[in-house]
Amino acid sequence: MDGAPPTGTARKFPALAGGRAERGRAAPKGVFLRALGAAAIANVEREWFGSPPHRALLARPRPVGLAAHPHDPRPLDPERGRHLLDGVMTLDGGTIRLGETGDPFDQPSPSRQFATALHGFDWLPHLLAAGRGAPRLALRLLQDWRRVFGKWNAFSWSGERLERRTFHLACAARALAPEASDAEIAAMALDIARGARQLLKASDAPERRLERAVVAAIAGCALTGKAGDRLIARGMKRVAEEIDAIVLPDGGHATRSPEAGLELLFDLLTLDDALGQRGRGSPEALARAIDRLSSSVRFFALADGHLAAFQGGEAIEPRRIAAALAHDDHGPRPPQGAPHVGYQKMQGASIQVMADAGPPAVGVLSVAACAQPAAVEIICGKDRLITSCGWSPEAAGANAFRLSDAASTVSVGDGSAGRPLSGWRAAALGPWLVDGATQVEVKRHDADTGVWLDLSHDGWRRVGLTHARRLYLDLKADELRGEDSLIPMAAARTDGPRRYLPFLVTFHLHPDARASLARDGKSVLIKGPSNVGWWLRNDATDVAITPSAHFEHGHIRRAGAIVLRSQVRPEKGAKIRWKLARAADH
Repeated sequence: MDGAPPTGTARKFPALAGGRAERGRAAPKGVFLRALGAAAIANVEREWFGSPPHRALLARPRPVGLAAHPHDPRPLDPERGRHLLDGVMTLDGGTIRLGETGDPFDQPSPSRQFATALHGFDWLPHLLAAGRGAPRLALRLLQDWRRVFGKWNAFSWSGERLERRTFHLACAARALAPEASDAEIAAMALDIARGARQLLKASDAPERRLERAVVAAIAGCALTGKAGDRLIARGMKRVAEEIDAIVLPDGGHATRSPEAGLELLFDLLTLDDALGQRGRGSPEALARAIDRLSSSVRFFALADGHLAAFQGGEAIEPRRIAAALAHDDHGPRPPQGAPHVGYQKMQGASIQVMADAGPPAVGVLSVAACAQPAAVEIICGKDRLITSCGWSPEAAGANAFRLSDAASTVSVGDGSAGRPLSGWRAAALGPWLVDGATQVEVKRHDADTGVWLDLSHDGWRRVGLTHARRLYLDLKADELRGEDSLIPMAAARTDGPRRYLPFLVTFHLHPDARASLARDGKSVLIKGPSNVGWWLRNDATDVAITPSAHFEHGHIRRAGAIVLRSQVRPEKGAKIRWKLARAADH
């Protein structure tokens, strides 16, 4: 049973050249050597982790019972639990019918996302919220999983599946105990201990060392005796080693994903609660990280109520944001800039702008990073009009959506300001982002009449150009003016043949927004759900509205994109100017 469940197939859209993620220059030598080392370690771990001696070590010392009942503040959906009681399991957009006695672990999953959620026990907290009958069904499903996958399975015992399953079991065990036999309680406690120990041993997700340590410590709090105490000690030691590197001083997550920061906040709140139940005070670093992450979530919550969607994070719904901040309803108002994580916010009467003002993460933290420097999201009133494709790791196999033209920023030629690794290097290390922007400069000036934001980066250095994006939010006129310039990085020879490259400024529309081209062939009228019109005017050579895509919870929705086209000679540079202003009422 070592094979992974079947995977889904990503849909392709013509506006985004999906194949380009596989092309590009060879990976740097350092990446090549690290990939060789990682591949060797993975091969050794694959053989060792499935062996009887390792499985025996994971079971020692055996837990003697259950202790704390950690509270996960994530919102629950009892309706999903009731559907499962009726024999219908829905996870990540996929559905299987189980009937009264069906076993979801002994049949094909409709997609890889479904299988990940299934083996991560994402269904468990929603089922327990459904009320009467839920604990017995949960115990039966746990037994079904244990019978097929309890000893070892390469898919079920690695990555997100192991981390989330251990977390959900630790949070649910005490709620299940009143309906469980002594043997079932002992089996649950052993599942929690083995999962937590494996999380601390495996090297397959180095970007999640902190998250795994947090889960291990939560698991320790849920167990009594030496087994629990050791897990708490080991987990908290690693938390202390990692937390200040991952939670930046402004509260941003080191991956630069707003969603990653939100999810880490949920886990840290759960850990804080679990430590309190065990009579252990939270370390200062943990309390500080919770405060910082809470401030960051407030910063990334935009006027439409959803989270900003950047760097592998999606536009999380308001209910989830509110649940994360319920512990601190009266927190301080966040600033308009987050310089450590690299984002800037501009707020006008009706227009709100969030701009990516930092280089993408590198190395192990870049497995979900996007090559989209200076990208923006724009909310007009309560409508998110301009956004990105909203890619996240849940969108399996769609690395093309991490490239520059999948966000509302500039692209040059047929390339990207960075690219994900592919082939065996990606298999060994994960799809790290390489060749991305390394130098990003930010200047901001706030005045009574408006806000200036100047961004520049070297993401297009391979073609000898710097991208400079100047944004001015006019507070009195309630309009946003932009200027995107490509500037030669150094003096270039001019005696050779002239070389022109396509120069595009793309504005991806939210799926709920619509756009129409005016008769002049240049101006574009954009409307969101509120039906308020906004004109995007520009001096580009050509303007087009093209098909695009938008990811929500890993599933694709059709959308559109406004593309402003021109050309650039690398030795000369070029610019495109644009303005977004409210349309006159008709």
